[in-house]
Amino acid sequence: MIILDSSAVAALAAGHKTLSLLAGNMALAPGEQLRIPALCLAQAEADDEGAARRVLTFSSVTVDPLDMVAAVSVGTMIRDGYGGPDTCHALYCALPRPEFTGMSILLTGREGAYPPGVVTVDIDSPGMLGFH
Repeated sequence: MIILDSSAVAALAAGHKTLSLLAGNMALAPGEQLRIPALCLAQAEADDEGAARRVLTFSSVTVDPLDMVAAVSVGTMIRDGYGGPDTCHALYCALPRPEFTGMSILLTGREGAYPPGVVTVDIDSPGMLGFH
């Protein structure tokens, strides 16, 4: 599962070349999606009016809701000092889930915001799409 945090959402909304290419390519692959935690989408929209609309036009993008279990877990992470609401929702989404058994990859412009053990990829790294 590929997850975009609020910094990656903001970059995609601003037309980040690599992220736009990734979103376009994933639209061509059946069943592939970029997951955006709801609180990351909310933060991107709060920072830039229209960001959510621009990102949600990509057919490969889906929003991960903040349901009851997620809200409790995210609240606990915030209280325990793992970051703000958007960062903690991204962390929650990167945790193993019954419906997805593979490894989650968190695309971000702020790798230092996440604790060790979370697989993060900087959106500006040269090898993000496999090119070096």
